[in-house]
Amino acid sequence: MKKIVSLGALTFTLSLVNFSVAAADIEKGKALSGQCAACHGPAGISPSPMWPNLAGQKAAYLEKQLKDFRADVRKDPMMGMMAKPLSDEDIANLAAYFASLK
Repeated sequence: MKKIVSLGALTFTLSLVNFSVAAADIEKGKALSGQCAACHGPAGISPSPMWPNLAGQKAAYLEKQLKDFRADVRKDPMMGMMAKPLSDEDIANLAAYFASLK
């Protein structure tokens, strides 16, 4: 049997996905980003090809990567150490900040 999803239910579901991004605080992310600057540059542009640029990346991508580093799903000794103390809110705020940089 096929299930029909109403447009209202789909819109509601999508709004929940967007809510987590909208709830992030760019200014708090900026305040947290100081430690990131050593490798990723003060404006999210890395001074070295060894480390990726963070400026302009999609917030959802940055959140996933930081959560994966924190959970040791993605392994890197330095990034694991940097991500471990971050809360989900910290990660959302950092991701929103770097995503806001162009």
